[in-house]
Amino acid sequence: MTSEPDPSVPATGGADPLDDTQPLDVPRFAPAPDPRPDTRWAWASPEPRSPSAPASAGHVPAAPAWEPPVAPSTSPSGWAAPASSTTAAWATPSAGPTRPGASPILETGAGLDIGFNPDPSAGLDRPGWTSPTPQAPVERRSGPGLGTVAVVALLAAVIASSGTVLALSASGALNAPAAAAQPAASGLTTGGTTGGTTGGTTTGGNDDASAVIASSAKISPSVVKITTSSTATTDPFSGGQTDGVGSGIIYDSSGWILTNRHVVSGADTLKVETKDGKTYTGTVYGIDTLTDLAIVKVDATGLPAATLGSSDDLKVGQLVVAVGSPLGTYSFSVTSGIVSGKGREIQTGTGTTISNLIQTDAAINPGNSGGPLADAAGNVVGINTANADNSEGIGFAIPIDIAKPIMNQAVKGEKLERPYIGIRYEMINPTVKAAQSLTVDNGALVIADTTSGGTAIASNSPAEAAGLKDGDILTAINGITIDQEHPLNLLLVQFAPKDEISLTVLRGGQTLTIKLTLGVRPANLK
Repeated sequence: MTSEPDPSVPATGGADPLDDTQPLDVPRFAPAPDPRPDTRWAWASPEPRSPSAPASAGHVPAAPAWEPPVAPSTSPSGWAAPASSTTAAWATPSAGPTRPGASPILETGAGLDIGFNPDPSAGLDRPGWTSPTPQAPVERRSGPGLGTVAVVALLAAVIASSGTVLALSASGALNAPAAAAQPAASGLTTGGTTGGTTGGTTTGGNDDASAVIASSAKISPSVVKITTSSTATTDPFSGGQTDGVGSGIIYDSSGWILTNRHVVSGADTLKVETKDGKTYTGTVYGIDTLTDLAIVKVDATGLPAATLGSSDDLKVGQLVVAVGSPLGTYSFSVTSGIVSGKGREIQTGTGTTISNLIQTDAAINPGNSGGPLADAAGNVVGINTANADNSEGIGFAIPIDIAKPIMNQAVKGEKLERPYIGIRYEMINPTVKAAQSLTVDNGALVIADTTSGGTAIASNSPAEAAGLKDGDILTAINGITIDQEHPLNLLLVQFAPKDEISLTVLRGGQTLTIKLTLGVRPANLK
């Protein structure tokens, strides 16, 4: 937009003083003028058409031209209203030769249509090309506006959503009950059911880390460090150890501690240290005749006792935590892993066999022996006892269910004893079944040791008294099936010496029921 015109300067050639455009030889379409009035300019209103001049049929009246401003008067009102005139500076150009092939144009300005009369009888000349207005052109784009596009997009989304709802409704998905919200895993549960797990399957990421923290916080106060000193030992589990450091777990607040047999066997003195730094003198109450366990007693009360879980409920892949004093230096260390396997059997360096062990990849090193293996809830499920030589991530723990009978015997002041039948047997598996041409998949086969010449039935044993024979297959004890998950010796630990049990026996294709009174397992039996 140019500056305001000076009315005192006369216009030359009849051109509007505000028109800075010039006619061109090449005709062009002019941009449509802005219909909005510009308040900066006091243009006069279009001259009204006389009501007495009716338009002929088919005639499109020409728009009245804008009047140029008149010379300012002395009136303080500014611009004066334009005088009536038949000549306008913005008038339609006079009739002249029409450009051949020119098309009629239609412009819009101030709400009035400008065009030409296509009827020659109207006597109107074809308008020439109009000049652009002095106002800045307003770009006008054809096609739908943004509002129209938005409405169309919204309608499309609604239609698509309706189709999805109809499809889901037809499939019955909308009628399915909502899934119940899962409570957050607390990491602390009872009796062998692990926190952060479902059906023995561990959760991942931060859930596992939280479970380890919670478990170690619960179990660690009950863990003790046991330092032994001895002059000599001949215990088959100790391997000639004379001095050493191991671990243990307080299972009764009156000073009862469970540990490994090889940790304390042959020791002359025992020093028991709790996590709070207190030390006690310990004594060996009893040695287990079945596996690598022992009971230690200290003269104290009010000690923090651990919570016992169930090793029978453990699942392979379940999270476990080991606590102890590895190498005798790193007291009360915590490691974690999973249950790698169950029912493992190993032989110690002295040739002693230990059966029904829990295998774990939680780090178990010298000094960890006797310490607890706990589940994610901080319940004791095993006693760490050994690790495989020349390997990493293969450790073993004695199931707590095997230890419970002797733990209870000690608290009652009874002698530590294990039940005894007096047979040599092999658990039936596919290999044994094929080798012995058996017809059953599970059970305990009573069989002599042909290599060493040992008999299947021990002399003066409960088995001999009950009438068991070589070749018998024991399939159940008190109705509990004997199989790989429930081997004979693991089922026997539930009973005490002098208990009478009922054996289901398969002999020569016939099933028998035999009553047997359990004896006491000899201390030197391997």
